[in-house]
Amino acid sequence: MHVGVCHMTLYLAGNRSLKGKRRIVRSVCDRLRHRFGVSIAEVDGRDTWQTAVIGIAVVSGEAAIARRLIEKAIEYTEQRFDLQIIDSDVEVLDLT
Repeated sequence: MHVGVCHMTLYLAGNRSLKGKRRIVRSVCDRLRHRFGVSIAEVDGRDTWQTAVIGIAVVSGEAAIARRLIEKAIEYTEQRFDLQIIDSDVEVLDLT
């Protein structure tokens, strides 16, 4: 069993409030969860209104599939949303 994890920091340039941030983060999480079947949540930076830290996890039988799925989710986030990815760290753990 392989677990792919990603720690992604987002910059929300046009955002002006925590309410606006919650709307954007909820949209990102819902779309990625629905499109890629990943587990996703905001994991840090909840009190800042222009940055968000999101954690993504996926379980797969093959390490390459787990990594590819997370990388596709990162690419989708860059292309589809009005935000900038400041940092993303992907790691695949082998739990067999």
